[in-house]
Amino acid sequence: MKKIKISTAPFLVAQQLIRWLLLIAPVAIAVGILVAFFLWLLDWATNTRFNNYWLIGLMPLAGMLIVWIYHVIGNNAQGGNNLIIAEIHQPGGGVPARMTPMIFITTILTHLVGGSAGREGTAVQMGGSIAALFAKWFKLQPNEQRILLICGIAAGFGAVFGTPVAGAIFALEVLFIGKIKYDALLPSLIAALIAHYTCISCGIHHTQYSINFVDNAVFIFFNADLLLLLKVILAGILFGLSGKLFIHFSTFIKNKTKRYITNKWLVPVVGAFLIGAITFLLGTDDYLGLGVNSKSDNGVSIVNAFKLGNTGYFSWLWKLILTAITLNMGFKGGEVTPLFFIGATLGNTIALLTGAPIDLMAGLGFIAVFAGCTNTPLACTLMGVELFGAQHLVYYAVACFIAYHFSGNNGIYTSQKIAILK
Repeated sequence: MKKIKISTAPFLVAQQLIRWLLLIAPVAIAVGILVAFFLWLLDWATNTRFNNYWLIGLMPLAGMLIVWIYHVIGNNAQGGNNLIIAEIHQPGGGVPARMTPMIFITTILTHLVGGSAGREGTAVQMGGSIAALFAKWFKLQPNEQRILLICGIAAGFGAVFGTPVAGAIFALEVLFIGKIKYDALLPSLIAALIAHYTCISCGIHHTQYSINFVDNAVFIFFNADLLLLLKVILAGILFGLSGKLFIHFSTFIKNKTKRYITNKWLVPVVGAFLIGAITFLLGTDDYLGLGVNSKSDNGVSIVNAFKLGNTGYFSWLWKLILTAITLNMGFKGGEVTPLFFIGATLGNTIALLTGAPIDLMAGLGFIAVFAGCTNTPLACTLMGVELFGAQHLVYYAVACFIAYHFSGNNGIYTSQKIAILK
């Protein structure tokens, strides 16, 4: 009688899964708590600036303080997100634990004085540096350290936006242009979920967006109206080109700053002057800070781009300019929320010019400009599902994939490796 052989593979997989869960859980919980505290302080900084307009006048001093902090204790921490991505590709000097308090404090300071910046960069840097610290404590092997760093990115991204599935895919997709490695797929999802639920359990409520447009599809099989689909294709091209413009203008600002301002202490002073002058000429401070909400009910903001008839034909361009100046002239924060602003307001303008639904186009711009600038179309498509619902999935995918191809082979993360040219 033959003996029945029982494969041990499932048991080994379960064993590895339990091990990774034990490694990831403390990292993700720590990141989730930090992100919750960061978001709470970010709301405080934004509201404080709304109620104390004079704080904008402190921008030059705040910028000099930020430069001083990174000059004194920064060292390789100045690499930010790019350092984390580079460390995943090729382990080197490591990701310093001091990156967390430094980016935390300087981002809050940037927002308090009105810098046009975001929050994703801060969350990802905190996630990466916390993961690196735990990897050192756990004495992990290089490949395991790499996976834990990816988990740190996923945790930070998933918690800060309330989109854990998109965060898990983003952490994998952002490493290469044109290729995804799935060796950290399950660990990154676990990390993003734990961090997300930890964050919201701390009482954090993410901004709710909705697309109320109901598609009366002509071709039910595709679940898309053909004329509207053509408009989405055109919009996807414009979203990709606007992302490319942001990347090139950011590079332009950085290069010109290095060439013409040799004294690094003057860089944030000149940047603050430019931001202040543009804000004064525009007659509104709607383009400062995150831009999720505005002081007035009819101001220019991400939320209002979904519901107002017109947020201004060039709102997206002003936010693009001010964000590029802020982040390349000494101030700290992320690019992604400003990219949401750029995309949503550009989508609002495209809707007005083409007769497309305003909320749909704002939502598509929200995710597609981000997809183009970060070269992460899959993550951004899933972000659309998590934020707006799955009913317009076809439009999300079309807009994000087209924006990805029209944004060029560069991105906001210079440490991304090009696996396949577009």
